[in-house]
Amino acid sequence: MTVTDEAIEKIKGMIVSGALGPGDRLPRESELATELGLSRNSLREAVRALALIRVLDVRQGDGTYVTSLDPQVLLAAMSFVVDFHRDDTVLELLAVRRILEPAATALAGTRIAVAELDALESELDALESELAAPAPEPSVGQLVAADLEFHRRIAAASGNSVLGSLLDGLAGPHTRARVWQGLTRQEAVGRTLHEHRQILAALRTGDAEAARSWSIVHIAGVEQWLRAAL
Repeated sequence: MTVTDEAIEKIKGMIVSGALGPGDRLPRESELATELGLSRNSLREAVRALALIRVLDVRQGDGTYVTSLDPQVLLAAMSFVVDFHRDDTVLELLAVRRILEPAATALAGTRIAVAELDALESELDALESELAAPAPEPSVGQLVAADLEFHRRIAAASGNSVLGSLLDGLAGPHTRARVWQGLTRQEAVGRTLHEHRQILAALRTGDAEAARSWSIVHIAGVEQWLRAAL
């Protein structure tokens, strides 16, 4: 274990033990270094590392604080790492998503509010209108944003913040962009929107198992395209 690793473990220990809680301000650098038996340099490196993974928040001129430690904060770094995966590894990520996302969709089937369903339907209507209009089609960026929002809101409606955050991390904007670029070349946008409609219809009737099944079909279709494209 390097000196920096040791420093990270000691700060982690303070948080896990409850000596430092969400939102707490860390002691001054000199005081904390003495308390933990660390050099100030190793402490600084540890703080930088923990700030990168959103455990700590360094505020210039104010001090260093423990973040909220909410799942969406701590798991946000996952999407950054996921974007470095190669296309063949993306298949493995999709396989994990095929396990988790249908479960989240089924949970949403018993919990999602009518107002949320109406909002999702309005967004699908707007996107389909854009696709049908004689004007230029939506860009890949617009399609990615719409796809992210659709699945993010359903996952959020599952009521499980950890599950929603994991799914956000597994399918960040860059990963989705790579898939959507291929899907638009294969003229599969219409099929994808149809599957979104079927998921939404199942959620509206409260049929959790149908929502789960359509979610599996939706992700499996993306997997099938990607396997053929590799």
